Amino acid sequence: MKREHNRTGKASATQSTSQDQACQGLITAHHGIEVEVLFTTGKRRMVRVKRSSGHVVGDDVEVTGEVLRRLPRRTELRRRDARGGIHLVAANLDVLGIVVALNSPSGFIDRAIVSARVAQLQPFVVVSKCDLDDTSALLANLQRIYVGSVPVFALSAKNQTGLAPLQAFLNEGHRGVFVGSSGVGKSSLLNALCPEIDLKVGTVSDYNGLGRHTTTVSTLHALSGGGELVDTPGFRDFGLVDITAEELSSHFPGFEEHGEMRCRFRNCRHRTEPSCAVIRLVELGQIPDDRYSMYLELLSEVEASR
Repeated sequence: MKREHNRTGKASATQSTSQDQACQGLITAHHGIEVEVLFTTGKRRMVRVKRSSGHVVGDDVEVTGEVLRRLPRRTELRRRDARGGIHLVAANLDVLGIVVALNSPSGFIDRAIVSARVAQLQPFVVVSKCDLDDTSALLANLQRIYVGSVPVFALSAKNQTGLAPLQAFLNEGHRGVFVGSSGVGKSSLLNALCPEIDLKVGTVSDYNGLGRHTTTVSTLHALSGGGELVDTPGFRDFGLVDITAEELSSHFPGFEEHGEMRCRFRNCRHRTEPSCAVIRLVELGQIPDDRYSMYLELLSEVEASR
């Protein structure tokens, strides 16, 4: 109880409300002008925010009345769209699930993997819709490319097959987010992992093979066996943000280990430098030409953005 003085100078007692007390919580949904906060007490409440506030799902916050203050982030994941705009995907993540299916954009996986590693997240690839016959060739190609670099999970949410290994991985206590272009099956996958949330599932256009956006807001969901997942609206672009050439050369999938070979220069960009281990491995056929071409494409993007 606190005491206030009125205009006559007499003290009056007023009951302090819980709204005046600072409470810590977690943003579990973002609706543009308001966010849903899950408090440590287990209660949830909507709090209004400015559209340009910069808050994202996964943020730890402190709420006093209607004032929301963001606490320091452990990690944050950002991406660049095709127009050059920078977007925060989510905060305080541990892992990044990159969901792909037929017609997923070229280079999406590599950009997301590099972004995750620079942000100190563990990336993994989810090949969705493995009930479709045409997906078998995609799966074989992705396993060829990423074996030894990142985990690859193959599954069908429709047929409920291949889910157990992914569930076991997430149940280790990770907080992750699934990213992928529209129509790759993120909502179906989340419904299979969290049946209670019942997200709307869309269809893929027969005209262009691209998906429709069925998720319109970002939301965080707890898994029954442990771990948390963030669902985000689909997007077709995962451009790199503030990535240096040195970070790209260190984190590009497939360039992690050179065996006994070592580049002469510590800051080697693997383009024209003498005694480059990566170039030598390309010449020996141990790094495929298409992978090296993708790396050079991303390197040109990184250099042009700085």
